[in-house]
Amino acid sequence: MRLLETRSIDIRVERIKFSKYLLHPVNSKVLQIKKKIFRIPPAGTILLNPAQSFTSTRLILTYTRCLTVVGVLISTMETLKKGMETLSLIDLLEPQKSRRFGEDGKKNSSEGGDGVQREVYIPTEVEEDDLFSTSISSGINFDKYDSVQVDVKGTGDLPPKINCFSELNLRELLVRNIGLSGYKKPTPIQKTGIPLILAKRDIMACSQTGSGKTAAFLLPIIQFILQKGEFSSASSQQKPSCLIVAPTRELAIQIKDEARKFSKGSMIKSVVLYGGTSVGYQCSQIVRGVDILIATPGRLLDLVSKGAVSLDAVQFFVLDEADRMLDMGFLPEVKRIVSEGNMCCKTSRQTLMFSATFPYEVQSCAAEFLNDYVFVTVEKFKKRQKLKDILDDVGTLKTLVFVETKKNTDFLASWLSENNVPTTSIHGDRLQSQREQALADFRSGKYPVLVSTAVAARGLDIKGVEHVVNYDLPKTVDEYVHRVGRTGRVGNKGKATSFYDGNEPMDRTLAHELLKVLREGDIEIPEWMQGDNSMDDNGASSGFESHTRSQPVASTSVINNEEEENWE
Repeated sequence: MRLLETRSIDIRVERIKFSKYLLHPVNSKVLQIKKKIFRIPPAGTILLNPAQSFTSTRLILTYTRCLTVVGVLISTMETLKKGMETLSLIDLLEPQKSRRFGEDGKKNSSEGGDGVQREVYIPTEVEEDDLFSTSISSGINFDKYDSVQVDVKGTGDLPPKINCFSELNLRELLVRNIGLSGYKKPTPIQKTGIPLILAKRDIMACSQTGSGKTAAFLLPIIQFILQKGEFSSASSQQKPSCLIVAPTRELAIQIKDEARKFSKGSMIKSVVLYGGTSVGYQCSQIVRGVDILIATPGRLLDLVSKGAVSLDAVQFFVLDEADRMLDMGFLPEVKRIVSEGNMCCKTSRQTLMFSATFPYEVQSCAAEFLNDYVFVTVEKFKKRQKLKDILDDVGTLKTLVFVETKKNTDFLASWLSENNVPTTSIHGDRLQSQREQALADFRSGKYPVLVSTAVAARGLDIKGVEHVVNYDLPKTVDEYVHRVGRTGRVGNKGKATSFYDGNEPMDRTLAHELLKVLREGDIEIPEWMQGDNSMDDNGASSGFESHTRSQPVASTSVINNEEEENWE
């Protein structure tokens, strides 16, 4: 029977009983099991003595290598669970009863108190080199958003916003990883938020998902950790420098991948904790070392209570999507994290809160957790929300939404789906089988909204379209007529909605031709598009209005959209 060969392990034991076998510390540098001697590195020494027994308290294992093999001793010494996939460190940290049975005494540790079999999931981690190819880069097409207003309110001297990453004097490693990520220009929240965080100010930022806020707080935090030059090492109890709390496992995983991406090539270790996953696997990740800990509230509290994590060394405390966290009822858990984790007071740490909205509950949290904070509000964009409102109004009408780029096709479809509008999409980069499946789902009504580029939809006979939306106007009026003609066929009623942006050169170019088409079709023209007073010689317009008129064949709405929302 092999326990250890070349893998190193550091074990501290405080009298623990597995059946009749006792483990306790000794001074020798060997492990004795049934008179068989196994060499162990100086980092840890234990002796197994089956002749004695004590009451179990706890056993803490610290791994210094990823593939350390540890034996879990149960009824006889002949049984050894081998490998991280079958090892649950929580079994070793809890009393034997809770380790062997469910809460109601049922056998099988994967059963809960209700007797239902629980799935123990061990996630597959994205390879480091794949992080840059699978991520969505923010800050790529943000030249058009320079005019976005960012309001900053706070006391004292506030640093000016930046216009490019080179103004930040970041470490070379960070600069390289930013470039590999495809970031060419900071987003509005990054332009303002990064300098504030580097100035050691607490911030409360109202910024939407997809605005680049993750990089806004990760980049300065990683910069500080690199400057300090103190990194975590293998230990039975980890004390991260940065704690990021997120409401969902999906967001937590996303933040962790971003942290790994920006810190690639450094000694910074990022670990994620969330429920529904093998606790043993997550503990095995923690004990190797953690500088940046990303976690959902419940799982974090679980491991804090067991002593696997201490928060008394946290210098950066981040609450992401705070409004969603409160909606999900996590406020008591967040308060417990601060108190039970022995986190230092708010004047001795830097706290950063990010929220899409700023209701009273979020304001109260900001007052409780933040110290002399700066309030940052990024102007909210209305185009996507306006589209959602339109789709909500039309209900289950089969709607075909046209966008200009393949990337925005996926962005928009994902955003609508996340906001309870069942949506699928097609574009030129999809496999044929994926396109056919998307079309089948659209035709069947499983997904009543289909987002597509004009090129992908060209030549396809998409039957049953009741509503067409030009989210991005086409470049020619002929293409506009072709798109609108997809609805209201065979004498049936149809509806078409178009978004018009007077600040977009292509839209201004199309404006006069579009007016002609609307007049020829006897379609009511919105007031802001009529006359010389509301539309200048370049076709630019002002105001915001949605207008719809029912027609025997097709009705058309033209929506003025001065405030673009396209976070690519």
